[in-house]
Amino acid sequence: MKVLLDTSILVAALIRSHPRHAESRLWLARALRGEITLILAAHTLAELHSTLTTLPVRPRISPRTASHLRDDNLPETMDIVALDVEDYRLVLRRVAELGLAGGVIYDALIARVAEKAQVDRLVTLNERHFRRAWPEGDERITGP
Repeated sequence: MKVLLDTSILVAALIRSHPRHAESRLWLARALRGEITLILAAHTLAELHSTLTTLPVRPRISPRTASHLRDDNLPETMDIVALDVEDYRLVLRRVAELGLAGGVIYDALIARVAEKAQVDRLVTLNERHFRRAWPEGDERITGP
């Protein structure tokens, strides 16, 4: 089964104090055991770094620690999928047609990766946002 984990799931899986840690960590553990094929949007790697290093936790997570959290906890076998210019054009047209404004564009880009990679599941803590951005993928979008 091919599963795209959104940044929200990765953050929750990596931060023990996160209220959704246990259930999110299960998905990452399944990927590490090879039970699922982990798909990540290339953008998610940058977003993960940004989110981890700005979390309101004490002590703050340094860029070096964020790098270790990522490298030590994500499987080397994950598939990182990047979008090309045509994908961006498609997503921009899609959000315009759907009448979506603001930050939902980032969810739409990640949803495009899920669509392009033909995932079976897109797992996120922001199900509502993704359903707005990718209504055709509704049955594939799930929480942890």
